[in-house]
Amino acid sequence: MPASGRRPDETYLAEVDRCGIYLCLLGNEYGRADTDGRSPTEREFDRATAGGKERLVFVKGNDDSVRDPKVLALLRNIDGQLIRRRFGSVPELTAEVYASLVEHLDRTGTLRTRPFDASACVDATLDDISQEKVGEFLSRAQQSRGYALSPPDTPPVRKALAHLNLLDGSLPPNNAAVLLFGKQPQRFLAGSEVKCLHFHGIEVSKPIPSYQIYKGTVFELVDQSLDFVLSKIACSIGTRAGGANGTGDVRGPPPEAVGEAIINAIAHRTMLRTPRFRSCSLPTGWRCGIPVSCRRPFRPRHSVSRTPLSRATLSSQSRSS
Repeated sequence: MPASGRRPDETYLAEVDRCGIYLCLLGNEYGRADTDGRSPTEREFDRATAGGKERLVFVKGNDDSVRDPKVLALLRNIDGQLIRRRFGSVPELTAEVYASLVEHLDRTGTLRTRPFDASACVDATLDDISQEKVGEFLSRAQQSRGYALSPPDTPPVRKALAHLNLLDGSLPPNNAAVLLFGKQPQRFLAGSEVKCLHFHGIEVSKPIPSYQIYKGTVFELVDQSLDFVLSKIACSIGTRAGGANGTGDVRGPPPEAVGEAIINAIAHRTMLRTPRFRSCSLPTGWRCGIPVSCRRPFRPRHSVSRTPLSRATLSSQSRSS
């Protein structure tokens, strides 16, 4: 701590007041006592206790015979209040602190095993959800498949989100709600943006001919990404519309297939990393997509969505569109 005009005891006690978890390391020496006969460490511990802080205490070594009597008295006081752990080296201390922090986070509910999009979005409120976007979704869903909630009913945002499993009681809207209907999703989840890159040919090289970063809800991200990919692809592929063998001549791949691939790419991620979509320009008239030399044996894969709530709502919207 740099030189300051503040009293030392005021400084370290203020730091205890600011902390969320108080970590105490004890050795053999008691430390310099003040006029009341108490060391800064003991004062810090008492201040954390009075403030209701989570206290994690670690004692170095196993030989208590070499400890200062005041340290032993402090340990007896601590033993009557909490569980402490011993360590013999820095690696042991690191492991003990890590285990203690994980246990604390799990016990307080901060560490969750729920899906990413089912967890409450930190700092978000219902004011961050767009009533207009919720109404547009309900309108399309109701027209296409008779959704239970319809825009004429003008359901409150809270009711609509609860019906979609995007709100858990009195908690803030979850990550899925912000991703689907948020006014500014990237304000809370910066990694939810999408980067689209286009290259000439199948080689990835710089400079990148076209590079776009898209922001918005996942619906808007899908639409923008689909427009980008379809605008860059220049190849002729047959579909079954012209016969069982796919002889119909269509410019580019079917938009529905590309859209479904983009939906899967966006919905099957944690939103903690920004996805990138790449498109390559291929010779005009090149049919059947993949040269023989580039083909690989088909390997079945089980698709696991990292954001099941977003995936379910996004899929229903894609069927409605």
